[in-house]
Amino acid sequence: MSTTPETPLLTPDPQLPVSARAGDIAHALQTHQVLVIAGETGSGKTTQLPKICLAAGRRNIAHTQPRRIAARSVAERVAAETRTELGDLVGYQVRFQRRAGRNTRLKIMTDGVLLAEITHDRDLRAYDTIIIDEAHERSLNIDFLLGYLKQLLPRRPELRVIITSATIDTQRFSAHFDDAPVIEVPGRTYPVEIRYRPPEVTDGEVDPIAAIGDAVTELSTEGDGDILIFLSGEREIRDTAEALTAMKLPRTEVLPLFSRLSAAEQHKIFSAHSGRRIVLATNIAETSLTVPGIKYVIDPGTARISRYSTRTKVQRLPIEPISQASANQRAGRSGRTSPGICIRLYSAEDFDSRPEFTEPEMLRTNLASVILKMADAGLGEISSFPFVEAPDSRAIGDGLRLLHELGALRDKPGRSTVRLSEIGRRLARMPIDPRLGRMLLAADRGGCLREVLIIVAGLSIVDPRERPTEERARADELHRRFWTPDADAEGADGPRSDFLAWVYLWEYLQRRQGSLSGNGFRRMCRDEFLHFLRIREWQDLHGQLKQICSELGLTLNSRPAAPDEVHAALLSGLLSQIGLAEVAERKPARGRRPGLQEYLGTRGAKFAINPGSALARTPPELVMAAELVETGRLWARTVAAVSADQIETVGAHLLTRTHSEPYFSTRSGAVLARERVSLLGVPIRNDRMVPYGKINTAEAREIFIRAGLVEEQLRTRLDFFEHNRAVRAEAEELATRLRRPELIDDEVIFGLYDRRLGQEVTSLGHLQTWLKKADDPEALHFELADLVDDQSDGLAQFPSDWQVDDLELPIAYVFEPGAGHDGVTVDVPLTVLHRLSPDPFGWQVPGLRQELAVAMIKSLPKPLRTNFVPAPDHARRALTEIESLRLDPSTCSFASAMARALTRLAAPVGAADFDPDRIPDRLRIRFRVLDPDGTEVAVGEDLVALQRQLGTTAGESLTAELSDTAESLVTGQNTWTFEPIPTEVSKGEAHGFPGLVDEGPTVGLRIHADRSRAEIEHRRAIARLLVLTTPDPTNWVISRLSNTDKLTLAGSPYPSLSALIADARLRAVSGLARRDGDPAGVRDRAAFDRLRERVRADAAPETARIVTVAADTVRAHAQVQQAMSRLPASDEALADVAEQVENLIFDGFIAATEEPQLSQLPRYLRAAALRLDSLPGSATRDQRGIDEIWPLENAYAELVAAQPDGPLRPEVIEIGWQLEELRVSLFAQSLGTRMPVSAKRVRNAIAKVRAAT
Repeated sequence: MSTTPETPLLTPDPQLPVSARAGDIAHALQTHQVLVIAGETGSGKTTQLPKICLAAGRRNIAHTQPRRIAARSVAERVAAETRTELGDLVGYQVRFQRRAGRNTRLKIMTDGVLLAEITHDRDLRAYDTIIIDEAHERSLNIDFLLGYLKQLLPRRPELRVIITSATIDTQRFSAHFDDAPVIEVPGRTYPVEIRYRPPEVTDGEVDPIAAIGDAVTELSTEGDGDILIFLSGEREIRDTAEALTAMKLPRTEVLPLFSRLSAAEQHKIFSAHSGRRIVLATNIAETSLTVPGIKYVIDPGTARISRYSTRTKVQRLPIEPISQASANQRAGRSGRTSPGICIRLYSAEDFDSRPEFTEPEMLRTNLASVILKMADAGLGEISSFPFVEAPDSRAIGDGLRLLHELGALRDKPGRSTVRLSEIGRRLARMPIDPRLGRMLLAADRGGCLREVLIIVAGLSIVDPRERPTEERARADELHRRFWTPDADAEGADGPRSDFLAWVYLWEYLQRRQGSLSGNGFRRMCRDEFLHFLRIREWQDLHGQLKQICSELGLTLNSRPAAPDEVHAALLSGLLSQIGLAEVAERKPARGRRPGLQEYLGTRGAKFAINPGSALARTPPELVMAAELVETGRLWARTVAAVSADQIETVGAHLLTRTHSEPYFSTRSGAVLARERVSLLGVPIRNDRMVPYGKINTAEAREIFIRAGLVEEQLRTRLDFFEHNRAVRAEAEELATRLRRPELIDDEVIFGLYDRRLGQEVTSLGHLQTWLKKADDPEALHFELADLVDDQSDGLAQFPSDWQVDDLELPIAYVFEPGAGHDGVTVDVPLTVLHRLSPDPFGWQVPGLRQELAVAMIKSLPKPLRTNFVPAPDHARRALTEIESLRLDPSTCSFASAMARALTRLAAPVGAADFDPDRIPDRLRIRFRVLDPDGTEVAVGEDLVALQRQLGTTAGESLTAELSDTAESLVTGQNTWTFEPIPTEVSKGEAHGFPGLVDEGPTVGLRIHADRSRAEIEHRRAIARLLVLTTPDPTNWVISRLSNTDKLTLAGSPYPSLSALIADARLRAVSGLARRDGDPAGVRDRAAFDRLRERVRADAAPETARIVTVAADTVRAHAQVQQAMSRLPASDEALADVAEQVENLIFDGFIAATEEPQLSQLPRYLRAAALRLDSLPGSATRDQRGIDEIWPLENAYAELVAAQPDGPLRPEVIEIGWQLEELRVSLFAQSLGTRMPVSAKRVRNAIAKVRAAT
């Protein structure tokens, strides 16, 4: 191209006002880096300034336009005016399209294109002049460019910048560039008549298309001239075009004008035409493009304006009322070539109430978008960037936090430099709100873009579902259809989600729209409480978003997406708007509805689900919400249930994990910790157990060593572990014996493992791997010397067994102060329990004998104790003295030994002076009785009590143990069928005493643990067998009784005379059997036969004699009863006698009472009757007798209770008869006693028997 700056082709059009200031502008370019040109629409600044710059010698000019259509049309116009081919001297570049060549000196482009060039040309060296056109629109890109140029100018002093603006706030631009000069250019305008025509409201709705039609009709009467109608978007343009075409206006052409038109369609606007033209345009025609021939303007007063909602945290594209400045710009379009008319479809009052200027996009945009664009373009930090109007620092922080939430940043907020992640770079290229963009990116990846596009478009408009107050219930009923997938199906069911309701509504509308006419669809919307215009807006926006996705390479899914897939994609943009249901502190009273479910939201927010939500009645545990609205309380609108798994997956970068209570898990063989996961303060996981080794290896290793290895909680059979367990058990047993727990120090064991074990070992798996790689396979093996010092000398004082004759009883040592089993425990087999004497065990084991001796001295009464201070010294001396006395522990109790030693050392002490109750329990030997299977049967410190308690059980066990040593163990015999019966049998440690037992009608053979018990039982059984094998003399005895005796005996306690005689017969043969020797020695058939023959001859006479004694006893008993009947029931003596008589006379007393006591029963009873008869005159003497006898009776009762089960030993029985003789002595002395008797004699006898047991 051969054109030069002096070529007439660059001369400004003299008909345009800006030409008059061409010289001033050219001069200002020479003296100033920045020039602000303020001119009204139609002044020619857009098309003439580039030519002025070229004519002034500027060689490479960048000329920005806010819109693609403007960039193309301006380039074509300037190329035409310069008479050059487009793409040569003059070119243009917009997204996805470029017409410029090597000779291009003027490139007209969108401001976004120039911003993109900064990324690879930081100083914009490709240009010496930059024209920022339509700067008054204050889009983000314009503000970015103005700020960047502010930084760039000092580095490029030769660079010239021209800023053009309508006459709106030009001084702000001047001030931004250090008071740059402002050149004002007048517009070429004619008077414009403003007419206000607010539309009528019909059925509660406004029909803007009908209002536009009325305005067109009105203007058609005003004469020729084209009409420019401003509309909000592409769909509104198409709907209006359809309506105007249907009006069939004569000689009228309807043309659309919006950014996404093809170049051919755009050219129609500027082409010559005949008749009237109606241009339907977005706000692109306010300032960016001058449509020729316009005489009339129709202004509905709205535009789709990008705005960030602080409530919903989403960048939306709502249709809003325009500012006064924009309205005036629109009206001015009708007065460029002649006087014009502007019809405003709103009232004058509405106009007066509107803001003066349109808010800069910076102030109505989520700063996350700003930060994204700046970071992507490399424009520096937002906090220091020289914006025309700097944003609030708190808003910047919110933007950074949101970007971090969306995963758009490589680093957490707070770094000096913002670095975008791959997601951030993709979001930066999406001209929509970052939250919505993030949803779309996630939807593309998750295969649910079709559904999410519908939802995102829906979230960006006012909800089309209307709820008029008077018909709210009906509206809600109809809208609830969209809670489930098929709105046309009855009883349809599916996952309830307010987000999916948008999809279900969309699909429903698509079906109905395809089957209805335009008016039919409009009526359906009205009848079903759906706002028709908002639905149109939704569909329009959906188309725009779909185009954006296509341009970015996002792919719509062909198959329907699952609800979880959709929710996961949406969650990626709503992570800060989740909530967890809080647990109610108390349940509502019966019959009352529960209150609203409260949710804990992020950063401490509390909210409830909006009552109109599909989830309001069945609130889930975790929800996400599209918006949180505060109207008295905070409500979540448009909600859906989400899972903790989804939140953890989608919001992984926002999670806060805290770990507590690490512990060793025996099940897993690893150290686990309780993990709590939260997202921005919302608990997502509570009490989840996770491996702690990856979180804190050092601490996990320590816990593993302490709990798993030192405390042996690890479940494994690894060689080292089994070996060390045995070594430790040996060391612990040693420490327990010595009562020195400090010998085993866990810290010592921990140190051994800590020094030898690999640093990475925190679990059984790690341990096994480490052992396989270890150079020394026995690296972890311990020896006893590693754990304790040499203690061989002390071990002898704490033997492992207690030697009793041929028995070795295991000893267990326990060191647990305060516990019941603390001290020494001897294990005693049940079968040898009867063989033990308590005396040897009173000496304790040698290692504790010194401590026992000290305790015994301290248990002495104070007068005696003072002779042995200090107690430890005297205890040592006493033990030395005992050793010198060579006392035998099997025959001398330790109390007796201590008494003798202390007496010799200082002062007389008796064995009874020691108080056993003051001896610490840990110094008493405990006995643990075990059955043959090793199961504990009983445990206690009183050996005699255990022997008494377990007498029967011991016998049964002994019988079972020795059953194969006796030739026969039988039962139910009524003759001698037994083999010779030995007096003793043994097997190993078990010793038993076989003998017959009386079974009542029969006899049997048993083995007893106690010799004396065996002999007693055997005697009784021999008597029973004699009765069973000799003739019955009952009839003979009865025939010899007098009638008086028969009458007397009828009053006996026996049920019949025959029963009494049978009992007398048993007593008779028992006595006869002892006449020639002890029946306990009858152990074979021959001896029994001899005894039976001896007894047979005298059995009947002896039985008759005993019956006679019984008759005398019963008569005496009757006398006692008569005497008792004469006394009041409350008399103390009466109670005493009643108890005495019950012990003497009972069913079976004859066989139970041996001679000579049987013959003494009448005397004892007569003594009782005599006592009662003389009681009225001797009450005081009787009371003295009671006071003397009762303590002895009580002591005797305790002695009897302490005896083993079974027959009492003869010496115990004899004390009972001594008490009867003492009663005769005290209460009927005149009858005399059979033996010398006194209270002292009885006490001594009781003490003797007690001592023997």
